[in-house]
Amino acid sequence: MESPQNIKKRLKSVSNINKITKAMEMVAATKMRKSQEIALASRPYAFAALDFLATVSSFDPEKLPELFKKREVNPVTGTGLRVLFVLISSDKGLAGAFNSSVFRKFEQHMKEYPSSAKGFGAEREQKFFVAVGEKAFNYLTKKYGTTDPLVVLKKFTQVGDFTTPEQVKPLSDFLVKGYLNKDFDRVIVVSTHFRSALKQEPHVRRILPIDFDHIADTIKEIIPERGKFAELIKEHNINFVPNKANSKEYLIEPSAKEVLEKLAEHLFFIQIYHLILEANASEHSARRMAMKTASDNASELGEALNLQYNKSRQSKITTEISEISAGAEALS
Repeated sequence: MESPQNIKKRLKSVSNINKITKAMEMVAATKMRKSQEIALASRPYAFAALDFLATVSSFDPEKLPELFKKREVNPVTGTGLRVLFVLISSDKGLAGAFNSSVFRKFEQHMKEYPSSAKGFGAEREQKFFVAVGEKAFNYLTKKYGTTDPLVVLKKFTQVGDFTTPEQVKPLSDFLVKGYLNKDFDRVIVVSTHFRSALKQEPHVRRILPIDFDHIADTIKEIIPERGKFAELIKEHNINFVPNKANSKEYLIEPSAKEVLEKLAEHLFFIQIYHLILEANASEHSARRMAMKTASDNASELGEALNLQYNKSRQSKITTEISEISAGAEALS
């Protein structure tokens, strides 16, 4: 049996770890509540932006801004699409399965993606990546290497615990500028959607080019299943996915082209901002659960070690009493 001195040292270490994880759990819980409030408060505006984007995307294709125009593989020259993947993760670790679930979803999509390229293999496409979060950058550089600097085009880190619009603007501008300059022809985002404090789901969404079907799918994915917002939707029978056949008509003056271009960029920015907020809320929720699990495990281990310490001490006392009794009998 292990000596009481060694067990006591382990008990002290476990107790210190328990104090640290408890403190981290409380900090994560505070951040989780605030990030959830921000993410949930942004949903109505995000839904309105997505709804309007869906309506605009049903206009005459010739009148739509460049962000709505789909680009196909050239069957004559064989020129492939340039696809940009945006991987959204955290800057810090200790967030449970938050980052690994995003990476697994990304890898799963990459395995299935070539088969969905309408007959054109992976060799016809150029894939580039943008990392949002230090963990995503480390993952991409480890997976694809650093020999070709064009593979990971850019990384966005240190956006803070509670993301502001000013911190998201560089990412949105980079995506819009790159698409308009035809640096890439399609943008796909892999991020985590916040369902509840106990459930966060990784999703793959195509955000550029903007079209009705993809926006409708996004809206369906982010509508909450339960909670106050879900009850409000059911009570008022709200449908965020507009009917394409009965789309609204807008009279835009003086120049519809200029207005739609600026409006499309702003609404696209709102979509990116909402994705980041959802990821923030998911990150803090996952970290809080991870720290709670670590605290519970430390408490259980501490109880087991304390029992083991008492048994070891009792055994040592019993041995000493036996030795004293044996010595007394020998002297008598």
